[in-house]
Order: sequence, then structure tokens, then C-alpha cells
Amino acid sequence: MLFWILVAALTAALAVILLYPLLRGAKAADNIRAGEAAVYRDQLRELDRDLDGGLITSEEADYARAEIGRRLIAVSAEEPAETPKPARHHRLTEAFVLLVLPVLGLCLYLTTGRPDLPSQPLEARLENPGNDVAVLITKAERHLAEKPDDGKGWDVLAPIYFRTMRVSDAQVAYRNAIRLLGPSPVRLDGLAETLMAVSDGVVTEEARQVLEQSLTLQPDNPRARFYIALSMEQAGQPDEARQAFEALAKQSPSDAPWLPLVNQHIAMNGGAPAGANPAAPGAPGNPTQQDVAAAENMSAGDRQQMIRGMVESLDAKLSEDPNNFEGWVRLVRSYAVLNDKDRAAGALKRGLAAFPLPGEEGRQLLALARELGIATEGATQ
Repeated sequence: MLFWILVAALTAALAVILLYPLLRGAKAADNIRAGEAAVYRDQLRELDRDLDGGLITSEEADYARAEIGRRLIAVSAEEPAETPKPARHHRLTEAFVLLVLPVLGLCLYLTTGRPDLPSQPLEARLENPGNDVAVLITKAERHLAEKPDDGKGWDVLAPIYFRTMRVSDAQVAYRNAIRLLGPSPVRLDGLAETLMAVSDGVVTEEARQVLEQSLTLQPDNPRARFYIALSMEQAGQPDEARQAFEALAKQSPSDAPWLPLVNQHIAMNGGAPAGANPAAPGAPGNPTQQDVAAAENMSAGDRQQMIRGMVESLDAKLSEDPNNFEGWVRLVRSYAVLNDKDRAAGALKRGLAAFPLPGEEGRQLLALARELGIATEGATQ
């Protein structure tokens, strides 16, 4: 009950603050005119005193009296004969502030808020954070502020930072975890991804060195092998990139979740995708067996045209059925690889309309766009 009393009091106070300028507007103007008239009357009385005291001549007094009188008449003519009625638009504004705003705020709170939850201070929420990511991060940060040499704490916090788009913090956390616990493929790959995120998706020299260190610990690490192949593609080495992607495809199981993306990069670099269709049946935009067979006998230009046709086919299918997150990921990446940044930005905006922020899929789409150097301004509107 106390909560609702406070809400009502705050609403009333806000309404008074918003309505005060409207209610006092006309009165303030009348007070200004009345004050000016009083000043001119005082000047007339002071003029008579100066004339009686011999400070000014009668000719000067007449001239000054005429000027002051003119100004007094002008101000008096502006005074209304009766109290004006409030303007209609003021009445509408007052009604909107008094009625619509409180009702709108109440409905918004009931739909998005949790009035059923009891009040709970931060310390109590830290004891039982549940699934609240913000509270989990706060709890971990407090713990690490007291024990900065707790490598396991940094190890847990680093991927959470990265998922919540705190890339710089994630990079620091991964470095601390590696320093305290030693390098591992997971930590090194995570650090490399933070370095790429900071550089807008470019696999920098430092990121590549970290990935190569990861491969020394786990030579068949598909994550590190993919990013190293991507670095070759970004460096303008399509043949080397294609060979690296093809080697990764041969190593990968037929149902590997990353295989569709690897096949796309193989095709983008002039190769033929792996023979089996790696995506789930019915997923739009994936090459069929016939597509693969046809691509093997095509020239580079014809193969590029075929790829563009497949991308446009995927675009059309997603327009009909936008509820396909993997399809939007493939479409955005495909347009970026084809160097069609305008269509990539358009696909991103449509994908975020189907999977809006702050959902996990929306955040992944936004992170992908930043990785590929696609403009994200206005994509979430």
C-alpha cells in the first residue's frame, strides 16, 4: 500500500509541475503589464516633484510628461477588459497531463513491471540473484574487487561480459583468467573474439597470434581454425582462405552447427561447398546436392552469379517467413561477403524486426553486424 501511495504522490507532484506554467501564463502577463503601468505613474509623480523643486523647466516637464503619458496609454490599452478564458489547447494539455499520462504510466508499469514482487534491497538480491544477469555481474565484480587473484571468478565473468556487449571488460577478464589460470583453448578463443569485436570484426595480428596459440593446445579446434581462415579471407587471400575452410569442412562432422557458415565462405572464395547439405531440412538458402554438383563445373564468374542467386532466394524466403534466425545470420553475412553493405544493413534491420533487442538473437545479430563492419545506426528503429 505504501508503494501505491508514493506513486500517487509522485504523479500528483509531476502533474503540478507540468501544469504550473500553463496555469500561471496569463496571470504572469497581466502582472507584467500592471507593473509597467505602476512604474509610469511613479515617473509622472516624480516629474511633478522635480518641476516643483526647480530641477527641470516647464518645457522639459511637458515634453517628458507627454512621452510618459504615451507609454502609459499604450500599456493600459493592452490590459484586458475581462479575465480571458483559458485557451482550448491549454485545456486539452491539462486534461492530457491529469488523465492520460497517469493512466498510460500505470498501464505501462502493469504490463512491463512486477508489482507483485516484494521490495528487496541490493544486498538481498545479491544473496539470491536468480537469473538476473545484472545482479550476477554486480555480485561477481564485488567478489573480484575483494579477491582480484581469483582466476575462476574472472573465468566465469569474462563470457558474461562478452554476451552483454561489454567487450573491453571481457578482454580484461580473459587476460586475467589466462594470467592466473593459464591458457586454454576456450580462454584464448574468447580473448581473440574480444580483440576482433574491438576492431569491428577484423582478425588483427594480435588476435591471430592468440588463435595460433590456441591451435597449439588443440590442433582440431574448429573455432580457432575458422577465424584463422577468416583472417586469410580478410587479407585478400581467397585461395588460401578457401583451402583453410575446405580443410575445416572435411574435419567437421556432417551435423556440425558451424558447417553451413563454413560452406558459405568456401563458396564466397570460389570453391564448391561440401557435398552434404549440412543444415536442417527445410532451412532456406542452403545449397542442395544439385547446386553443389553444378558449381563444380562452373567458371568463377558463373559460380559467383549462382551464389548471388542463392542469396537472393534466401532473401525472398525470409521475407515470406521471417521467423528463421539462422537464415538472417546467413543473409547478413552473405551480403557482407558480397560487399553489398547496403543490402546487408537492410537485412540486419529486417532481422532485428523479427528478433528484436534486447533478446539474445537480436544481440547476436547486432554483434555480427559490428564484426562485419555493417552500419548499425537506425537498425533498431
